[in-house]
Amino acid sequence: MSQQAGYSPSFKRPAEIMRMRRKRTRSDASVFSSPSGQGSSCSPGQSDSSPAGVRPFSPGPLFNTQARSGGGVKRRNPFANIENTYSPKKKLLIYNDDGNAEAGHGYKTMKWTGEEECGGVLSFRAKLAEAENQEHQDSSSEKCLTFSEDDSLFEEEKEDVKSPLLKSPQAIAPASIAPPVCTEYPADWSLKTRLLFTSPLTLSWAEHPKAQEEASGLSQHCRAQFGSLPHSLQDPRSCSELRCAFQQSLVYWQHPSVPWISLFPRINAERSFAGKSAPWAQDRALQQSLMSEWSVSLSSLYSLLKAKLCPYFYLCSYQFTVLFRAAGLGGSSSITALISPTTRGLREAMKAEGIEFSLPLVEERRKSREQHSLAVPQGEEDEPEKVQDGSELKEGADYKAGDEGENDEYNNDDDGSFSWLEEMGVQDKIKKPDSISIQLRREGQTVSLDHKPESVVCVEGSHTFTLINFLINCKSLVASAGSQAGLPPTLLAPGAFKGATMHTLKARSVNVKSQVGSTYQNISSLEITGPILPSSLHTITTLLRPAQKGNFSAALYTHAPTAVMNTCSTTQQCTGGSDLSGCGLHPASIEQLRQTSTLSKTALTHINMNNYSYTWKN
Repeated sequence: MSQQAGYSPSFKRPAEIMRMRRKRTRSDASVFSSPSGQGSSCSPGQSDSSPAGVRPFSPGPLFNTQARSGGGVKRRNPFANIENTYSPKKKLLIYNDDGNAEAGHGYKTMKWTGEEECGGVLSFRAKLAEAENQEHQDSSSEKCLTFSEDDSLFEEEKEDVKSPLLKSPQAIAPASIAPPVCTEYPADWSLKTRLLFTSPLTLSWAEHPKAQEEASGLSQHCRAQFGSLPHSLQDPRSCSELRCAFQQSLVYWQHPSVPWISLFPRINAERSFAGKSAPWAQDRALQQSLMSEWSVSLSSLYSLLKAKLCPYFYLCSYQFTVLFRAAGLGGSSSITALISPTTRGLREAMKAEGIEFSLPLVEERRKSREQHSLAVPQGEEDEPEKVQDGSELKEGADYKAGDEGENDEYNNDDDGSFSWLEEMGVQDKIKKPDSISIQLRREGQTVSLDHKPESVVCVEGSHTFTLINFLINCKSLVASAGSQAGLPPTLLAPGAFKGATMHTLKARSVNVKSQVGSTYQNISSLEITGPILPSSLHTITTLLRPAQKGNFSAALYTHAPTAVMNTCSTTQQCTGGSDLSGCGLHPASIEQLRQTSTLSKTALTHINMNNYSYTWKN
């Protein structure tokens, strides 16, 4: 590379660099030790014998200024050269002869006078400060200089002087950009198995209630009485109303009730049933007695649901879970039932009983594909995905119509399917698949939905009554073998019904220390276990709001098969005129459950309240 003005040609090896450094040190010592106390005409750190135009330190222009007095001297960078500092994307600040600063691309030829070569050199950073002050004083200028990766190179940025946000973000008040307050989280219709609340304030008030407080809470639950609490509580432990209301929120009703066996969850729960005494497993008369009582309880629940005296209830079998909701909840104007997961055999059996139903997720996928096909030009669709999902979409459309006869795939004649072979004249040379192979292929496509979230089935209106009769008479509803053999499904409801047993969720409080940065902070936790219903979750969080002064967080553990219960029906009609005041729930919980769920086939996993404002994850 050719030598350029202003750059030292002598640094090649470390040994030579060290010799030059020692020579400059001796030269500097002789300069500052002069009797007159005046520095020489040359800059500190540079010997008298230095050639003209040599940089005093790291690459940068030589300035025409007076030499500064002794003090801290910045040494030159011995490894700096034009090759490791030049960047075509960066702009160089060059001082003209008149002292003004201008920016340009690349490197320009600089002319230095003898006075500039022998004159003292100011600090490069000091010169930069002067240039920036001059730029700020010029009100018509819209350019500002900022440090780049190298001290000698600068980047030029546009600055909008009219925009205070870009000019000074600190000048914006925090109140003007405060996030909006969210006083409610979306309705979650899934069943929870565990809740874990944490808060910087103590949660010990939620456990070990007094006998009078527990009795008062149970009585208020049975009478559907709800008291009002203040916005903020100074001492939750001394607030008897709060502790009574918390005991009231833990109550749920269940049938059947076997004290030595936990009857929730039922899906994939063989391990919890193993080794437990099951006298009904081999006794047919006992099994019939249990099913008879269970049928009465299920009929009672549906009657209460229809009369809007029960808002919802769950039926949990060893294969699937059913959620029945009263009219006016979930954004629907009629009674709805969601079943998940389902199989082809169950769907076929429901069709045989005349139960009309839909597959909401399949319908949603079909509509999205139709919109996509309208937006994408013909011939550019994703053919493999269409082949893969075609059977699911056809199945959903067929079940919604209640008849498979309209599906050409399942009703084409076997001989007609190969009519194109006759047209080509090769029908005798190609072996046709037999009818059994064709049927197996069709069934394989049909069962592709089984045990998936997309298999959720929605039944609405009067067909829910037919579904109740179907469930009572369905022999496959009860396991015939295994650890759950002969045991009827579990019925769960927020209110009392015929044959039900009152149960309460288990609450346990623990105080722990959590490390926050370099310090430890006291954190109080509250664990609640059991079949946690949607209304119970909402009531508990409503009570924690004033008790914890609007600051707590919760981890929610969902029963996986029920996460898809947040799916919206395809024919729903949002109405607000249904009177549910007699269903036994808190008015705030009713208003939340009225809303159409926005979670689709997911469920809430975390809820956080900060300064009385909710955030959540799903």
